[in-house]
Amino acid sequence: MDLATLYDLRAILNGKIGKQRRGIIQLLSVLSGLLIVFVPDGIHKIISKWGQLGHAGQGLSSWPTDFSRAILPIPCHSHNDYWRRVPLYSAIEAGCISVEADIWLFDGQLYIGHSLASLTPNRTLASLYVDPLVKILENQNPTTRFHPDGNASHIGVFDTEPEQPLTLLIDFKTSGPSLFPYVVSALEPLRSRGYLSHYNGSQMINRPIIVVGTGNAPFDLVDSTVSNPYQDIFFDAPLGAMWEGLADEEPPTIPKSGPPVYGADIEASMPEPAAPKGERRSAKDDLGQGKSGAPDSPEAYTTANSFYASVSFTQSIGHVLFGELSNSQLALIRGQIRGAHRRGLKVRYWELPFWPIGLRNHVWDVLVQEGIDLLNVDDLKGATKGDWRKRAGWWS
Repeated sequence: MDLATLYDLRAILNGKIGKQRRGIIQLLSVLSGLLIVFVPDGIHKIISKWGQLGHAGQGLSSWPTDFSRAILPIPCHSHNDYWRRVPLYSAIEAGCISVEADIWLFDGQLYIGHSLASLTPNRTLASLYVDPLVKILENQNPTTRFHPDGNASHIGVFDTEPEQPLTLLIDFKTSGPSLFPYVVSALEPLRSRGYLSHYNGSQMINRPIIVVGTGNAPFDLVDSTVSNPYQDIFFDAPLGAMWEGLADEEPPTIPKSGPPVYGADIEASMPEPAAPKGERRSAKDDLGQGKSGAPDSPEAYTTANSFYASVSFTQSIGHVLFGELSNSQLALIRGQIRGAHRRGLKVRYWELPFWPIGLRNHVWDVLVQEGIDLLNVDDLKGATKGDWRKRAGWWS
């Protein structure tokens, strides 16, 4: 099932029908609810008290793996997930199958935050992501007399789709080579329990968690069985280097000048943060997403070492003028998606416009229709609860 179909299903499940019809149904629902409250029938008496002490269903209202019951996973990525009031859990509740954590190496510890000013002693990769994921997955894979294999079952975080992995995208903020061994070590609680997807020499073995390195993550260390001995950390490859045309099609030229898109990802305007004390930033170690330790040829990126192929939408595709993507921009998007999919990689665009809302929704809709694999979002509610394909105008 493709991404567009999944969003169609999500819209239907969220009850997106005509306003007038919806209003009538809501009124009838309220009236029937009031009737049930004052004159409850037998079935509603049972349902309202189900599982409570002394009532029907006592002790039957929950089960060992009901952590995410009724949550449907959808292909969205929780961008800067650690900024949310409840990191990780909010994304899972919304159905996102990917979350992002920015890490900084400081005194041998991996701290989570977008800048040095945001770092605190208790917000670490372990406390916000690794430890909670271990707890979630241990609860999802209990060892009981009915389920004696426990962790061997590899049930993921979503009850409705137990085989759906959750991707942990780790953004290396400081020197990639310095950070990498600490990341390998930090993932051991997940690794030792068999929760990490990995490459076995011939294919990717899916497990509940997929770890992908981005930002200053060094490709050469990810691709090495010496530095990445378990082959369970994958790379976020540079999508911008993967354009492939049809027949004799030439790469389209996108003008880089023009007015900025209001609301383009705020990271673009933020100053480059200084490195922590003892950490050195150099041109070699701080090249950005998909560039650190990069190979000479894009053919080096395969499913053996990479999982995502990403690029900044604003920097690669350009500004969206007059509320519509141009034919050249569409050709560029299609060629990039074509090249990444030929390599078996998942496509993700970051630094998308988020205002005006109508323009944001248009870009989301086009990307989904063109075949991206993951929608990069800041607004979880807007992406997962509403039907953003209904467009009133780019200015709205």
